[in-house]
Amino acid sequence: MEYEDKPEDKTNENAKLPDQKELERELSQYLSKKYGDRVKIISPFVFPRNEEDESDNSRSQSGKDNLSAFDMLPEELEFYLDSFVVKQKQAKEVLSTKICTHFNRIFFNRDRPEMPGRSLRSSRKRKKARVGMIKNNVLMIGPTGVGKTYIIRLIAQKLGVPFVKGDATKFSETGYVGGDVEDLVRDLVYEANDNIELAENGIIYVDEIDKIASYKNIIGHDVSRTGVQRALLKPMEETDVDLKVPHDPISQIQAIEHYRRTGKREKRVVNTKNILFIMSGAFGELGAIVKKRLQRQGIGFEADVRSAEIPWEILKEVTAQDLIEFGFESEFIGRLPVIVVFDELTKDDLATILKNPNNPIIISKRMDFKAYGIDIKFEEEALTKVAELAAVQKTGARGLVSVFEKVLIPFEKKLPSTEIKTFLVTPEVVDDPESELEKLLENPWSSQLADRFEKAAKKEFENIKNYIFERAEEFHRKSGLNIYERRAELVALLYLNNFSDINTAFDDFREMHDQIKIEESSLVEKLEVNVLFDEGAVDELINQAIQTGQDAGFLALQLAERLEYGLKLVREKSGIESFVIDNEAVTNMDNFVSNLVKRFYRQD
Repeated sequence: MEYEDKPEDKTNENAKLPDQKELERELSQYLSKKYGDRVKIISPFVFPRNEEDESDNSRSQSGKDNLSAFDMLPEELEFYLDSFVVKQKQAKEVLSTKICTHFNRIFFNRDRPEMPGRSLRSSRKRKKARVGMIKNNVLMIGPTGVGKTYIIRLIAQKLGVPFVKGDATKFSETGYVGGDVEDLVRDLVYEANDNIELAENGIIYVDEIDKIASYKNIIGHDVSRTGVQRALLKPMEETDVDLKVPHDPISQIQAIEHYRRTGKREKRVVNTKNILFIMSGAFGELGAIVKKRLQRQGIGFEADVRSAEIPWEILKEVTAQDLIEFGFESEFIGRLPVIVVFDELTKDDLATILKNPNNPIIISKRMDFKAYGIDIKFEEEALTKVAELAAVQKTGARGLVSVFEKVLIPFEKKLPSTEIKTFLVTPEVVDDPESELEKLLENPWSSQLADRFEKAAKKEFENIKNYIFERAEEFHRKSGLNIYERRAELVALLYLNNFSDINTAFDDFREMHDQIKIEESSLVEKLEVNVLFDEGAVDELINQAIQTGQDAGFLALQLAERLEYGLKLVREKSGIESFVIDNEAVTNMDNFVSNLVKRFYRQD
């Protein structure tokens, strides 16, 4: 007799699930056998999940990532980086080009359709041709504080890909001491909210990579360091990384729970073929190796040159052989075809960083003081002095932060306990913070200081407007909106009010503009009047939204409702169906309606 397979009864399946105590007991027994008394079950880790939860999870893992329509161009990414990163022209050019090419190539290959009539044999040839394709992994060389980590974070944020940063000194070849290099891949899955496909197109950034170069004065191989280099070889090229690891009890518990629920072993792996690896380090002694080679070759340096100080620019002549002599395995360097050398930052560069509206240092200090209701401004001469002090420390942009903290901490501690709500950072404050704090507390309402504060505020606003005009073309290309004097002022207000960068302020303005236009399209149904807001009215509505903190679309609806009676009156008298609302209707509604009625009655 034959029996037909019947679908499983979900009710019976749920009934077979063990209760909480039984599950804890079985898990405790398993962990005791594997780890002894070092691991105990304190609270339940595993809970039965219903069918809806499981289906949602599978969708998150198998669904397509949000990069399927990737179309970023190198010049577009470089232009974006220019608004945040000072100097580093060559680094921005190379990184923008190679990273954009990396992701565009991924999605060209992934989404490339099969040609009609292509045979199975030719299809296989095309797939085989991609095997062993060189990945644009990057090695960045630069002193501390020049923006290596910052620029990669900006790129990952702009591209919308998951990003993980690791320190090379924390890894070991086996993973028993420190961490396993494959842990970085697993961290990408976490950053991608458990979306494996998105994680497989992420960026892994490994800092302090020069610290795993083998010592040159050691006899034989420096196993601890070369071992980490070799452990990175496969992930940097292509390998499958198992998300379950034997030494992780949580992953073991999850595997048991999945097996009890489904009766199947779960195999979850991440393929690293499309994961971009970016390495960086200071490479302090590399300059001497490059200089020695150039002297031997007689290129750019005379043989008798023995300068004690080696210029940083010499590192731009670095070759793979120099890096091998520095202490890297040839296989490791071979997987880093793109080498980028960052420029040192001078005193003038540091001053330019502080005067850039997008720099996070000034934005952070504004937020710190605004948290206490204090409005802080900076005179340009004070910023120049801060840059001079930071340049002495030889720590790049990090020196700016330490100088600011040293100067401003006395004020940040004392001013919140006073009635002072405005604070101007002057050159005198930078030179002698303690004395200037005493003067401020003795005479907080000084008219001279108030005048200087107002001048600094106006100067800051003008600088922001000028910076906005410089990026007006990009804003128009992205949104189709034009930037003129009034709009530059509104974007500047959004920048100052929201403590954001200029790009975010642009996006905020566009969002408010869209809110008004969406509301405009629905007014015919709501009010039975066809109303169109011209750009002047839109700007004034956005200005009101900034000042009041209200939704721009709501303000547009509110204005239309107040205008409804007058507009219907004019429509009945003149037969006009559509009305254009200008900025006068927003700033002086009564006068707008009065002039509108008078004009049409006079015509009649």
